[in-house]
Amino acid sequence: MAAEAAKNEEWKPKANPWLIAATVALAAFMEVLDTTVANVALPHIAGDLGASSKQGTWVLTSYLVSNAIILPVGAWASSVIGRRNFFLLCITIFTVASFLCGIAPTLGFLVIARVLQGIGSGGLQPMAQAIMADSFEPKKRGQALALYGLVAVLAPSIGPTIGGWITDNYSWRWIFYIKLPVCVLTFYLVTRLVQDPPWIKADRANLKNLDYIGLGLLTIAMSGMQIMLDNGEDSDWFASTFIPVFRFLFVAGMIGLIWWSGGLRTQL
Repeated sequence: MAAEAAKNEEWKPKANPWLIAATVALAAFMEVLDTTVANVALPHIAGDLGASSKQGTWVLTSYLVSNAIILPVGAWASSVIGRRNFFLLCITIFTVASFLCGIAPTLGFLVIARVLQGIGSGGLQPMAQAIMADSFEPKKRGQALALYGLVAVLAPSIGPTIGGWITDNYSWRWIFYIKLPVCVLTFYLVTRLVQDPPWIKADRANLKNLDYIGLGLLTIAMSGMQIMLDNGEDSDWFASTFIPVFRFLFVAGMIGLIWWSGGLRTQL
């Protein structure tokens, strides 16, 4: 055990850590950018697809809900297929979904594609940070994570500007198409540069270790909260019959999740 621990501590990636950091930061940049770049294009998207501005908000809501649900699943998925493979899977899903968003003929098709895109993007940020942390020795991890912090701040800052410029000069569909070459390049670089450290051991037997009930409760809570917040103002909040349903789902889902996790069970 001591020898294995020493070996793990001495492990270093074969590629230059800064190349690895730049590669995974690029993937994270595309994910963070995607949360804001579509905002300013919503009126154009809704008009082009024959939907109202209220219906157009589902383009954002669907993405944010699926993204939030997948975020906590990363560690489990890494234990099943490996962190590198999970990162590549997320990039693949995100790339395919971005293409589907660009060709969407109807709002319903676009919303489904955005759900898929949110699923793919949900694993990019946590995996990027984990890969960065393991690729650098402890004294240089702060510098690497500072690079990630720059990406996390820059992407949402320029997202609305890029989205507005592309929409005004070309078409809203290009806010999705423009990511495709970057995603393909990132996929190629990850396959060449990124490795799983020896303490990441993929095992298909871990499929049964996922807390499916907890994930279901989280899905109910996050869906209720996001839909309530995104549509509350347009629906006159609790004066409508629509919003209280999702308020109930949010509260019930959160209470159920806390109870299932043990927070309330230990007190009762």
